[in-house]
Amino acid sequence: MTDLTTHLPSLEATTLDIAKNLIARESVTPADAGCQSFMADYLSLCGFTTEHLDFGDTQNIWSVRGQQSPCLVFAGHTDVVPPGNLSNWQTNPFDPVEKDGYLYGRGAADMKGSLAAMLTATSRFVSDFPEHRGSIAFLITSDEEGPFINGTVKVVETLMQRKQVIDYAIVGEPSSTQTLGDVIKIGRRGSLTGYVILKGIQGHVAYPHLADNAIHRASHFISKLVNIHWDHGNEHFPPTSLQVTNVSAGEASNIIPGEIAIEFNLRYSTEQTHQKIQQTIEQVLNQFADNYELNWKLNGEPFLTQSHDLIDAVSQAIEQVNGIKTSPETSGGTSDGRFIAKTGAQIVELGPVNKTIHQVNECVKISELEQLSDMYYQTMKKLLA
Repeated sequence: MTDLTTHLPSLEATTLDIAKNLIARESVTPADAGCQSFMADYLSLCGFTTEHLDFGDTQNIWSVRGQQSPCLVFAGHTDVVPPGNLSNWQTNPFDPVEKDGYLYGRGAADMKGSLAAMLTATSRFVSDFPEHRGSIAFLITSDEEGPFINGTVKVVETLMQRKQVIDYAIVGEPSSTQTLGDVIKIGRRGSLTGYVILKGIQGHVAYPHLADNAIHRASHFISKLVNIHWDHGNEHFPPTSLQVTNVSAGEASNIIPGEIAIEFNLRYSTEQTHQKIQQTIEQVLNQFADNYELNWKLNGEPFLTQSHDLIDAVSQAIEQVNGIKTSPETSGGTSDGRFIAKTGAQIVELGPVNKTIHQVNECVKISELEQLSDMYYQTMKKLLA
């Protein structure tokens, strides 16, 4: 394993050096394993002041250089998903290994490579432009891959209570598809999960007239549910979609089930609201059941950056560094950008290629680490120099 005691923060460290240091820390959600303290110590060398905003089992930092507007925030997370079956890894997931031009380890792409690039880009920028405009901040959590209860959402609530303005936010999620910078995310769909317990009457399979099969009732509800046409989407978002993700019922082969649990999730565009979706589904449910429990979890509302200051700066930086024109999209899952959007900030997600995220043998192309750092640097230069 990497000896972290010999890897203290140094402004001479490369992006690869820092990425390896962070990967070596076993920070499975909600653990941080010292990642944020390392980042805070590094940022202090660049003139940042760091505040630890911990809630429950989650560690968060808000680290700032300057007090003026515009405020550019780098947002990300130090936590990673579990490595899974270790026997399927070619290397130890928490012992970063360079092989064939790639850096292997859990979090290499999601998203410790991005964090490392943010740090080295910032160090370079404040060295080149010590009297830069505005302010730079880091909003880092250890609860992005988990229940997202005590992480970015709580920090944003705290900042908003203080009237802290965030003008621009760059989230380091792995946005790229084939090559670094080919895709940036300028928004995300909303995510809404529904939980239904539909109740009938349990009975013996030989006496169906004395029972009410909950599965039979649910089959009609599910059929209607999955065939709802919600919308056509719009120029920025694909159509709203629904997927049934779990169904559980039954106790024995000779018992008519009296209860069934159904879970489903919607990814919805700005053509919908979660209130409208909930109302529609409840109306459908009432057609097939009169005894049920229905609960909701709003995972995030849709957001979209339509102002072009940040989008243009990031797009120009990508073209300058990698010679390609990026594609602004809103595809994929949720990100902590949904919480930062509540501040009114312009948000862009830019990070490594996402082919191996959450997989065994997660990796990132080593050459793209410094390129990503340069993209962040050029973005800062365009907005704050």
